[in-house]
Formats: sequence, C-alpha cells, structure tokens
Amino acid sequence: MTTLIFGLLSLVTLAWGWDFFHSPSLAPTSPVWLARQELMYISGLLSVALMSLVMFLATRPAWLERPLGGMDRVYRAHKWAGILAVAFAATHWLVEMSSDMLKAWVGREGRPTKERFDGLLEVMRKLGEDLGEWAIYAVLAMLLITLWKKFPYKAWSILHRSMPVLYLMLAFHTVMLMPTDYWRQPVGVLMALLLGAGIYGAVQSLRDSIGQSKQAKGSVVAIGHPAPDISTIHCQLDDRWTGHRPGQFAFVTLDDKEGAHPFTIASADRGDQSISFEIKALGDYTRGLAKRIHVGQSVRVEGPYGRFDVSRCDPNNQQIWIAGGIGVTPFIAWLESFQAQPNTAPVADLHYCTRDQTTDAFVPRLQALCATLPAVKLHIHGSQQGANLNAQALGVTPDAEIWYCGPAGLGNSLRAGLKALGLLPRFHQEAFEMR
Repeated sequence: MTTLIFGLLSLVTLAWGWDFFHSPSLAPTSPVWLARQELMYISGLLSVALMSLVMFLATRPAWLERPLGGMDRVYRAHKWAGILAVAFAATHWLVEMSSDMLKAWVGREGRPTKERFDGLLEVMRKLGEDLGEWAIYAVLAMLLITLWKKFPYKAWSILHRSMPVLYLMLAFHTVMLMPTDYWRQPVGVLMALLLGAGIYGAVQSLRDSIGQSKQAKGSVVAIGHPAPDISTIHCQLDDRWTGHRPGQFAFVTLDDKEGAHPFTIASADRGDQSISFEIKALGDYTRGLAKRIHVGQSVRVEGPYGRFDVSRCDPNNQQIWIAGGIGVTPFIAWLESFQAQPNTAPVADLHYCTRDQTTDAFVPRLQALCATLPAVKLHIHGSQQGANLNAQALGVTPDAEIWYCGPAGLGNSLRAGLKALGLLPRFHQEAFEMR
C-alpha cells in the first residue's frame, strides 16, 4: 500500500518538477507569488492523482491482489489514498484563498501572468472553478463522516455513492484549469492517464457494474444461530461461482437497498457451489440481519477475494495461527479443507481468543475439527477465565510465521510484544476494514 501511494506521489511530483525546471524564465515574477502558484499546482495535481487512484481501486481490480497482498489491502490503499487526496485538496483550496492576504503583504506586483480565454472556453473554465470548489467542500465533509465511526453505516454508504459524481466534478475542474502548457509536457500525459483511470472507475460505479464479472446468484438454504449475536448463513449458488480457497472473503448482497457487505467465507470449497458465512452483530447492518434473512431468500455473492490463504503457509516455518472472536472464520475454513486428507495439514498451533470459552459456540466446533488433525494443536484463551494471550505465550522461534485474524487492538498488542522480545516473525494480518 505504502509503495503504491508514495510511488504515485513521487511520479506526479517528478512530472511537475520536470515542467517547472523546463518552463520559460519567469524572472519578472515575485518569488512569493511564484511559490503560491506552484504550491497550488502541485497540491491540485497530487489531490486529483490520488482521487483518480481511489476511483480506480473502487472497481476492485482482482489483478492487484497479488502485488498488494489481497483485496483487503487494496481497500486500505483506497481509504488512505482518499484521506491524502482530501488533505491535498484542502491545501489547494487554502493556497487559492491566500491571494488577498498576499496582496496585503507583498502587494500586487510580480504576480504570474494569468492565461486569457474568450467565449465558451472562458465560461467552461468558470464553471470548472465553481464545480471544483463545491466538490472540495463535499469531499471534506465526506472525510469527516468517514472518520467518525459512530456515523451510521447505511447513511454513510448512501452518501459515499455520491463520490463518483464529486470525482467527475473535480476531473472537469482539473481539465479546465490546468495550465495549457502542461498538456504538452510529461505531467499532462500522466494526468491524462490518471484521469482516464479515475473516470473509468467513476462510470463503472455509476453504472453499478463493479464486480459483475465475479458475481454469482443463489439463495439462502439454511440459517443457524450458534450464539445470540452470530448468524450462520448457508447459501447455494449457481454455476457462475467457480469456487474459493480457504480463508478468502466475498461481498454478499442480501438486499439491493442495503448493497454488498464483505464477509469471510466460513466453509471449505466442496465443489458444489455451496458456501457458508458466520456473521457477527457488530454494526448497524449486521445487528438487525438475523431478523431480516429467511430461508429461500435470494442472495448475490461477488468474489472470492483475499490472500489469507492456507496454501500460502510455508510448512518449513513454525506455523502459529491466531484468531480473535469472529476472526476465527477463515481458520474454520482452513480446518475444514483438511478434513478429507488430515495428513496434509501442516504442523501448527492454533490460538483462539474469546471472551468466555465455556459459552462460546465456536469452541466445540474448533475442538471437533482439530480432533481429526493431529498436526494442529488447539489453544483456547478465555478472557473471563483469565487466559489472555500475550506474545510470550506464543513460543515464537526465529523461523515462525504468524497468521492473525481478529480485532486490530489484539493484533497490534501482539506485534508490539513480539518486537519488545526482539522477535520479528512474518506476521500476516487481514486489514479487514472497508470503511
């Protein structure tokens, strides 16, 4: 993620710098006014470049899963690119608003010469300026709502659907107001490519065609409630579902008005287009899900996605698997996948962290699955029983490989504990946060 975002920022900055150092001499221009102009240009370029990346990543390009490490990390890049894009947009707006202050400070002399246009083009440029300003206000508001986790998800998702329109407004602003000489320079070529990718993403989103090639339809065939706050949904899909690898996730649509929500697949691939999900009531959508679903209900599943895949475990390394709460679902799929051939399971320690191991519905299921897999040793950590997991209890060796799925707080605590012990094992952790 970091490489992608900062690579893009570096590329845009280099293209802008090439134009700056190869442009005609601006000797009559005041250094202060020149600095304002170039800061306005570079902040605008970086904002639009990142926003274009955001829109393209929203199309869920599966080919980026391998280089980025999974669709969960594609979405993390989507989120942070959006945050940085808004930060640069705010900078761009503040620099634009600094004109009156600079006039009072250094005077009007030495300002860069403005490009002059006539007729329809001037009208279009004025329209682009106004659209860009209003779009910046809107994306600033969207960022605040996104970071405010208590804001209802459903309301947020409705507002979030306006992003393609806001992006198209910003793209129009860019095309109309970017210096004309840029289009003859590398920066113009680069921005044209980025705008093309962003417009593609925006159009796909507006057409509601994202992920259609990876969608399968089916119905809910069984529903279970192993715990008051957990719903088990068994689905039968059509032939468009080509199977999945244990540990992957999918976007599930049970109601078109609610849209798609990502859930980890909690079953191994049986080759019969059947699939199961374990859904915990965590947010405003999942809390009311148990009352809304019923057997026979139609379902649409898009996927599979993700690289939290048991086949990527290196059997030559010490395997430590850690699940926290509902984060146990990918490991259930892992364990199920070995049931037909128990001898293929790697030697591993599976640690399951739960609030109360005596009432947790997943504990007996894990015990039953591990009972047939001698190579997998199960460790249950119930916090109410005083069995909290820490880094020391993992018994990590220098060649360890850790696979973690659970609350971010527990994962960060274990990472910090391992670092304090001077241990830096490979730590695979799903960044399962789509907002």
